Amino acid sequence: MKPLLSALLAVSSLSCVVLPMAGQAPALPAATAAATTESPAIREFQKVEDTWTDALNKRDQYALELVLSPLFMDVSSTGVFTTRNQQIANLITLDDKTAATEQRVVAVRMLGDVAVATGTYSYRHRVNNADVIEKGIFTHVFERQHGNWVCISAERTPVRTEAPGEKTKSKTKTKSQSELPFHIPLFSKSDKTQ
Repeated sequence: MKPLLSALLAVSSLSCVVLPMAGQAPALPAATAAATTESPAIREFQKVEDTWTDALNKRDQYALELVLSPLFMDVSSTGVFTTRNQQIANLITLDDKTAATEQRVVAVRMLGDVAVATGTYSYRHRVNNADVIEKGIFTHVFERQHGNWVCISAERTPVRTEAPGEKTKSKTKTKSQSELPFHIPLFSKSDKTQ
């Protein structure tokens, strides 16, 4: 009985290793996948984002048409909705020839033939004859069509807008002018006792 018990204890102390099925890549533990910045999916979608960025920066209508789905819908950083055709028209008629975009993929979630890429962007453009750099985060939803990834939905959220060379101002703390602190009635103490 002792050899059997020691064998069971030895087996139970081993880590579980899951072998992939034939034709599948080995699965990484969740912590490793999240910590890895250069996963194959991130590299693949960074290439797609680079193609998109090059199309915007070079004002290349054909390249933009290859990256955006005919069903594409965009929500700009100011909340304006545009379609693929409107994006292409804006690209052709853009007055600011110095406008430039840069996008970096941070994470990708694969859902079969749909993928969600999130990352950061930087958009340099002119406003009232002054250079402005808008930095923020994006979420792009892609669909695999005929073996290629095309974007079907995009949304940008600005985080910071600054003029080049502008130093960020330090924020000073101010005392709240409110009479009572914010509270949620369901989770605060009540004067009523039942």
